[in-house]
Parts: sequence; structure tokens; C-alpha cells
Amino acid sequence: MLEDAADQADEEEPIKQRKNGLYPGVSDELAESMKSGWADTELHGLEPIAQAAHTAARRTALSARFPGERLVVPAGNLKTRSNDTEYPFRASVEYAYLTGSLTEDGVLVLEPAADGHKATIYLLPRSDRENGEFWLSGQGELWVGRRHSLTEAEQLYGIPASDVRELPEKLREATGPVRVVRGYDAGIEAALTDKVTAERDAELRVFLSEARLVKDEFEAGELQKAVDSTVRGFEDVVRVLDRAEATSERYIEGTFFLRARVEGNDIGYGSICAAGPHACTLHWVRNDGPVRSGDLLLLDAGVETHTLYTADVTRTLPVNGTYSEIQKKIYDAVYEAQEAGIAAVQPGAKYRDFHDAAQRVLAEKLVEWGLVEGPVERVLELGLQRRWTLHGTGHMLGMDVHDCAAARTETYVDATLEPGMCLTVEPGLYFQADDLTVPEEYRGIGVRIEDDILVTEDGNRNLSAGLPRRSDEVEAWMASLTG
Repeated sequence: MLEDAADQADEEEPIKQRKNGLYPGVSDELAESMKSGWADTELHGLEPIAQAAHTAARRTALSARFPGERLVVPAGNLKTRSNDTEYPFRASVEYAYLTGSLTEDGVLVLEPAADGHKATIYLLPRSDRENGEFWLSGQGELWVGRRHSLTEAEQLYGIPASDVRELPEKLREATGPVRVVRGYDAGIEAALTDKVTAERDAELRVFLSEARLVKDEFEAGELQKAVDSTVRGFEDVVRVLDRAEATSERYIEGTFFLRARVEGNDIGYGSICAAGPHACTLHWVRNDGPVRSGDLLLLDAGVETHTLYTADVTRTLPVNGTYSEIQKKIYDAVYEAQEAGIAAVQPGAKYRDFHDAAQRVLAEKLVEWGLVEGPVERVLELGLQRRWTLHGTGHMLGMDVHDCAAARTETYVDATLEPGMCLTVEPGLYFQADDLTVPEEYRGIGVRIEDDILVTEDGNRNLSAGLPRRSDEVEAWMASLTG
């Protein structure tokens, strides 16, 4: 039987059979039949991936930062959702940023060399036909699809490729200083357990996070692609608001998800499809509430491209196409705050400037409306506006929706903006349904407007300018889509 042969050939990783499968085993005759009679499907003359030159430059910068040290960057492994089903795999940002590869179990290793480092990408090769893996393993080719051969991978990524199954032993035998990006591959970390320290590994993660603060030309293009698809996804939602009214927020979520899957890899984060008072919950992702005419819909969603760059856009829309007087009053205040924030995004400006500019406008409105006692300087000094503004006005954007999160404070929120940085500007006002400190007409209204802003040499570019922001323009846009 094939199980016995496989166990003998590969004692460490036998091909596991489902406990209650309908076939108890494999005859020798079937095993032999499955080994032969297959066409050669090796791909030849593959062109390098679009970002290959950029990933090479990133590896060069990484090499220069850590001379003489072995650097290990895993992609990560599949994670079980339930029993024998897995979550969709998404490669670690660090690995994808340095290689362009998006497959599970991959590991990039930079080994010290006389002139810097030698890079090797360790991957699973094509699934084995000799031991039956390709059709008997749950991760075999006939079950989950074809993997690239190592030769194909070398052509695509421009990096020498080796079998990742040999890597743990190589790492156990390695000498000299080593750093690894932690949290993605327990097996790789176990092989390095006596060679690494948490402090040194954290320095590697910080460097890779800070390297992404300034986007190169390829990255800026991918972010624009993500935003353009997101704009189309918002248009899709407006066209089906009547169906969402007949069902729930889930209809909005599913509508946007369709666009993300057709034009991109996925959504970049859980879509926030918050109608009515749900808009006051910052990360409302249950999306199981009603959609009612007369309420507002806060839609915060982004398409992720096939290279893992995500958009992050928010619009607050009147479900029936027209803002009420109080809704417009609050919306226009947030719009004015966002205008001030976007204007403050300039090369040479402090990162915090856009937040401060937007918060000042919102504080002024809250004082003007009599919701908080002035003067405005006092409100800002004590942070009193935060009862209704709640969150920061933006964040870096890229391969993570909250990109560069491991960067040092002095290179992120305390830094100066540079051309190539991309960030969101997203002020909001949220009047909770149970907030007795505001007039009843305010309660249950939440408004956020968010755009993706690229810092340029002479100012900024709003990547999401394709979506109207001003209240009258939003109403006209919605009318044009719904007829």
C-alpha cells in the first residue's frame, strides 16, 4: 500500500490520510499508475515580476544595514480555520516587500558574503509525484493547485531558489550572528532558538517597517490601483442601496467584496458598513444591522491589490440620497476639518500637522455649537473634543492598512513628511445614541471622511479624488448612479 511506502520514504512527514475517508488505502497498481503518464508542464522563459528591480534594491538596503549578519525573513504558514480547512493565506509584509513572492512556507535568507549578502529564497518545490504527494496530500497539486518549480521561481523573483524543507537543518548548523522576523514561522524560529535574541530581532523588524515609510514609484502605482478599484466598489454600493434596505448591511459588505475579489486580491481589512447609529462604532465590522432611508451609511473599505497594497477610504452617505439639515451640518464640519488636514500634508511639514489642523476645526465647531465650553485653545489643551472625535486623524498606508506600525516614534509621528510618504486623512465626529450631553437631534449620527494622500515634491496628491467629498457633490454623484 502507498501509505507504507510513503512512510518509509519520508518518515518525518508522512502523507496523512483523512481519518474517515472512503478509501482505506491505495493499491500498488494505482500508485504506479499515478506516477507516470503526465505531460511536462515546466514553464520556460518567464519574465521577472513587475517589482523585481525594486525588491532587489530593498534587499540591498537591508544588506547594508546589517553587514556580516544572517537575516531570515519568513512568509508564514497556513493557519487552520477549523478541522482541515485553512484561512486564506497572506504572506508576511516583510517577506512580500523583499521578494514579491506571496506563497506560504517561503523564507528569504540573506547570508553574509564578502560584498554584502547572498540572497536565497527557500520555497516548497513542485509537489512530489514519486511518493504520491501531488494527489494524496491535502496540500498537493491536484487538491490546491500547481506550485512554481524552483527554477520558475528563480526566473520570477530574480533570486536563487532552494527547497525550504532543507532550511531548518541549515539554520541549526549556522554560525555567526543571526536575526529573524518573528511571529510567522514557528519551525524556523525553533531552528534558531539558541542563535537569536528578541532585542536584535526587534531591530530587524523596525528597520523593515521604517523602510516602507517612503514609497517607491512601483508602490505609489499599486496604491493608486487599489484606490481606483475602491472607487468603483463605492459606486457599486450606491447602486444597490435599495437592496441593502431590503436586507441588511451585509448586502453592502458583499457588494464591495465582489469588487475587491474581481479586481484585486482581497479586501485590505474588514469592511465597515455602518448604517444609522452603528456609524458611531469606529470599527463596526459585524455588518448585520438594518439600512434605513433617512439614516447615514458610513462605509470604510479598501481593495487590496494582487501585490498586497491596500486602499483605505471612507465616505458617509445619506441612504436616501439627501442629507437632512442636522446630518449636513455635521458632515460639512467634518469636511471642513478634512480640508484643513489635507492642506497641511506637505513635504517638510511635521507629520502631526494634519492631525492638529483637523482637530482645531472640529474643536471650533463643537464650541460654536455649544457642546463644549471654550475657548478653543482650552478644549485642545485638555483634549475635550475627543469625546466626539475619538481617534487620530490618520496613519501611514501601504502593504498594511496601518503601515509601518513598528517604526520608531521619531521616524513616524514625530517625523517630517517626505515625498513618497502615503497617509490617510480621516477626521470624524461621532455622537453616540446614549450621549445625554448633546441635543437629541445629534444622537446616533456618526460621520467620517477619509482619503489617501500621497506626499509629492510640491505638495500632495489625493489618490481617492475620484470620489466626491463635498456634501452637495456627494448628493449629485449618488443621484447620477441611482437614476
